Amino acid sequence: MELSVNHLLGIKYITEADIQLIFETADHFKEVINRPIKKVPSLRDITIANLFFENSTRTKLSFELAEKRLSADVINFASSSSSVSKGETLIDTVNNILSMKVDMVVMRHPNPGAGVFLSKHVKASIVNAGDGAHEHPTQALLDTYSIREKLGDVAGKKVVIIGDILHSRVALSNIFALQKLGALVKVCGPKTLMPKFIDKLGVSFEPKLRKALEWCDVANMLRVQNERMDISYFPTTREYTQQFGLNKALLDSLSKEIVVMHPGPINRGVEITSDVADSKQSIILEQVQNGVAIRMAVIYLLASKIKHNED
Repeated sequence: MELSVNHLLGIKYITEADIQLIFETADHFKEVINRPIKKVPSLRDITIANLFFENSTRTKLSFELAEKRLSADVINFASSSSSVSKGETLIDTVNNILSMKVDMVVMRHPNPGAGVFLSKHVKASIVNAGDGAHEHPTQALLDTYSIREKLGDVAGKKVVIIGDILHSRVALSNIFALQKLGALVKVCGPKTLMPKFIDKLGVSFEPKLRKALEWCDVANMLRVQNERMDISYFPTTREYTQQFGLNKALLDSLSKEIVVMHPGPINRGVEITSDVADSKQSIILEQVQNGVAIRMAVIYLLASKIKHNED
């Protein structure tokens, strides 16, 4: 079995079979991560460059750990200044790195579509680690994988994504992944933070948090992305928390037990309180652990295609 694609640019471009293959491969790597010796020599001859044109702590660490667990050679390049404009400089940067004989590029970039643009111009395999407010495929894969692990299957499950849908690449990738795997999806949050095209995605909007929570099996809480906002989308953080924040009293008052997720970083006390984040219904720490296994799987499967194409 191999992936139908040479790059992971977005969930939009992969098939359900691709997702299942990534999950099965992650199952194997999850077992590897829990061994005393956590490394496998699978990618000893592969060189991976991590290009982060936007700040990232957790995703970058997770990818680095995944690459090192697979014994790949890793080059890190961070350009936190957004002065690296799209166009030529991006290709220049990458071509300089590719001249060092890099096989794969993991890239986070503030411009939507930067990974797609790059994949057309360089020979290496590209993994999109987040492009603007567009897609964040590995996050959606680890989120859906965590649901599968917790509930046995994703198909038929009801998932509500709550919060800042407008600025969230996690939301878009999650919607694509959940739908490909047969889940039912709703979004909930301030109307000002909903994209205009949301109904075109086959997702329904629920304005009231309690109704959304009573409906769902899984609640994925997103943080408010203040760094992407040039205007105010709601009056105050306090008001946002009153209307869309998840606290323990609300969670305990529901007629059933639901699973709570968060892609991180958490604004504790805003979209979710600490006692919810640390409760037994939360799978936030499992998501972090699964992130490494999923990224190992993606890198391993793409590297297998590189080797296959070379043979």
